[in-house]
Amino acid sequence: MSAPPSLWIGRERLVLASKSGSRRRLLESAGLAFDVEAADVDERALETDFLAQGGGVETLALALARAKAIEVSARRPGAPCVGADQTLTLEGRLVHKSETLESAARTLGALGGRSHRLTSAFALARDGRVLHEGQDHADMTMRALDSRQIALYLACAGASVLASVGVYQIEGLGVHLFEAIEGDHATILGLPMLQLLACLRREGMLAL
Repeated sequence: MSAPPSLWIGRERLVLASKSGSRRRLLESAGLAFDVEAADVDERALETDFLAQGGGVETLALALARAKAIEVSARRPGAPCVGADQTLTLEGRLVHKSETLESAARTLGALGGRSHRLTSAFALARDGRVLHEGQDHADMTMRALDSRQIALYLACAGASVLASVGVYQIEGLGVHLFEAIEGDHATILGLPMLQLLACLRREGMLAL
């Protein structure tokens, strides 16, 4: 039996510069063969410097994605590397990941009954140079939640919520928290796939 055709026709395998499970699953679902190699960057230090130099919160995710792609591509000669990042803003203010379930409960209390914005960005780099980049956003309106509902959600979802900036995975139990969503599903998961695939096609890396 012959091997199935492959959509990937790049000379080198794609490298995902991220440990994110949701980003890995997005690439897998699109039929791409790739390696995973997490970037070695201090995100909080990069964020602090970027904002101190006048960068805006609306482009922070792109700056972080760019730094990750450049760092990994510099140590993977010839390989196309995708760096990605996502930020959450509530009324223009950055919200970071919670470190404990207690702080997660406070974050949900702040997000409940309001709309927040997820901005997801990517950069495609080779040999330390960015070839393409892009970003997209989704606006998420969370239901008003009382303390009992928040406690129940966290008890059901467990510590996995600490891996996500908004204290939820929309593809899992987090879907119960929302009353309205405006945006692309892949962007919510952390990677603007349509833009990324278009860039890979322009580089001659995809057969379809």
